[in-house]
Amino acid sequence: MSTAPHDRRCAGLTDAVRLGLIGDNIKRSRSPDLHRLAGRLSGLDVSYDLFIPREMGKDFDAVFDACRDDGLRGVNVTYPYKEIVASRLLIHDDLTRRIGSVNTVVFGPQGSSGYNTDHTGFIAAYREAFGDMAPGSVGLIGAGGVGKAVAFGLLALGAEALTVVDSDAEKAHSLAAAIATASKGAVATSSRVDVDAAIGGAEGIVNCTPLGMHGHPGSPVRPQLLGKQRWAFDAVYTPVDTIFKQQAEAAGVKVLSGFELFFHQGIEAFRIFTGRAPADLLSLRRMLLEIPPTN
Repeated sequence: MSTAPHDRRCAGLTDAVRLGLIGDNIKRSRSPDLHRLAGRLSGLDVSYDLFIPREMGKDFDAVFDACRDDGLRGVNVTYPYKEIVASRLLIHDDLTRRIGSVNTVVFGPQGSSGYNTDHTGFIAAYREAFGDMAPGSVGLIGAGGVGKAVAFGLLALGAEALTVVDSDAEKAHSLAAAIATASKGAVATSSRVDVDAAIGGAEGIVNCTPLGMHGHPGSPVRPQLLGKQRWAFDAVYTPVDTIFKQQAEAAGVKVLSGFELFFHQGIEAFRIFTGRAPADLLSLRRMLLEIPPTN
């Protein structure tokens, strides 16, 4: 497995760090740009490559093992492998074990360690956008890897009630039960497979499904149901301006975009990978936004 050539002539760059992302439908991911720019601002020569198992003709385990054995410092893991990878890792904190989903992996001599920066990234993004506003009652659509991280983030932010919606009734029930247990009953939880019934009285709506992503067109919510909510969040960020985001904004709902989760989780992942964090996040954000998205 080889990485793309990387320009080492940039002034001030020192240590070389090899990173990557494993997932499906990731050709438009901005993660390579974020980590390379963060490296430049931190004095590191960072390479960051995309690994798509189905296009490589390999299963996830084979790609993961190849990244580890080829000397990468670590990898990010995205849809649909965040839950699959968790069983292969050393997980050092109870919260990540309870979430049961990992998006950041560091390869080390004692084994591969797993972390969840979607959780911390969502909390940081929510606070930046909404300040101290409590989430209230929330309808969360999608009980997969990012849905789990966001659900526990909503718990930390003080959500009063959470309805988990998923086409897989067992997954929805399991996540709702996990939040009820973690909150010791303080958060009223329920699960449904019907989106309409779940978000009728919600103060916030969260999309944690792939709907809206390039290759997965559409919206998880009928626009007629939008307008009474105070806020909404779409975990999708490729594109940033999803149909769901457009619908919610047109209905007067304040929307937190998936780009903000992507940015904050990425900074935390970079810190875990390298032990450093760019001091000037405003410059990093500006530089990232100046790079045209991959077509």
